[in-house]
Amino acid sequence: MISLEYRDHFRKNFLLAYPVVLSQLGHIMVSVFDSLMVGQIGTIPLAAASLGNSIFTITLVFGLGVSYSITPLIAAADGRRNYTRISLLLLNGLFSNLLLGVILFIAGYFLSPYITWLNQPEEVVRQAVPYINILFLSMVPLMVFQAFRQFAEGLSLTKQAMYISIIANALNIVLNYILIYGKLGFEPMGLVGAGWATLISRVIMALMMGGYVLYGKRFAAFHRFLTFRHLSFVHMYHIFRLGLPISGQMVFEMGAFSFSAIMIGWLGARELAAHQIAINVASVTYMMASGIAAAATIRVGNQKGLGNFRAMQVAGNSSFMMGVLFMILSGLLMIAGKNFIPSLYLDDPLVIELASTLLIIAALFQISDGVQVVGLGALRGLEDVRIPGLISLVAYWVIGLPVGYILCFKLGFGVHGVWTGLLVGLSVAAILLFWRFKMLSSRLSK
Repeated sequence: MISLEYRDHFRKNFLLAYPVVLSQLGHIMVSVFDSLMVGQIGTIPLAAASLGNSIFTITLVFGLGVSYSITPLIAAADGRRNYTRISLLLLNGLFSNLLLGVILFIAGYFLSPYITWLNQPEEVVRQAVPYINILFLSMVPLMVFQAFRQFAEGLSLTKQAMYISIIANALNIVLNYILIYGKLGFEPMGLVGAGWATLISRVIMALMMGGYVLYGKRFAAFHRFLTFRHLSFVHMYHIFRLGLPISGQMVFEMGAFSFSAIMIGWLGARELAAHQIAINVASVTYMMASGIAAAATIRVGNQKGLGNFRAMQVAGNSSFMMGVLFMILSGLLMIAGKNFIPSLYLDDPLVIELASTLLIIAALFQISDGVQVVGLGALRGLEDVRIPGLISLVAYWVIGLPVGYILCFKLGFGVHGVWTGLLVGLSVAAILLFWRFKMLSSRLSK
């Protein structure tokens, strides 16, 4: 009986997860292809991409965290068939995301010159600043896309964002080729060209996803409150009340990875370039696992809204199992391709050799990474966001980064020490988040 019960949940999780996996993959593949194509023009531009993306990632995940709050709120309202609340969440979620996107762009643009304070190689900083400013501008269309996407996912409609992300990612590759290398009459723009390609592709994503939601017949019942007079501070408060702790948790996690890049930058440009290769690959598997986490948020939130707590618990447990199996496979692939994958980025033998050793450490923390990201998704479905944020703060900033710093600079392990610290932080987070979900779901189930 148990196996049949879990089999049904595996099937439902998979049907929800795979479009989100591919959609999330679209987000991270923008950075991957930027790095792959920029790496062809030299180690310094690749290091600048690493520095720029590491800093921008903090802004990105902060915005994404607020947008993620829309999905469990929609899923719970859908479970109760409360279409008025869903309609108001669409309007106020869109306005909240747009406002936040503009604020993040302005803040990022005026703070970017202070990258010089991070004690990075001068030429790396010079190339990183204009690139990151364009990425900050891309936050505005990206947040609009996220508002529509999280709304649709809250209604268990995940395929459309997948299709749009695939189209936008293909466009980004084409634009990268034209703008980075100077094709079709354009002047070669190098790293800055990659930034403009990202911005244009994200504008297209926002327009396509907005058109799908605003003009789709299946959403007609949710369009009646799309006027300025229905903007509600109460609904925006609920979105930010749930979203800001999610953002905080994500900033603690991704901020740790970004700060690790800054520490590695103190070692030199080659180490930073190797880090960018390895973190690029690890980010791909992480974002794909976050698709399983998004499915966990939807399934757990929907079953909680229905009051079916046993199904809610099984939906979460089956998501953990799927995440672990996927990440084991990912780790094995990293080990198998540890020498080949770095050679796709550039032809510097020293960077390739260093990146291959970092991929082994990345393979080791795959299971922990999968468990912690699925745990976060399942807990969002329970609207439990504050304690997970505290767990992330302790795991990465109190434990992981200090361990990495000591191993790197005090014990002489270099870049491998920083990555070992990340492994320790992810493992602590995975254990605590899994325990948190088991405790809360068991309490509700009983």
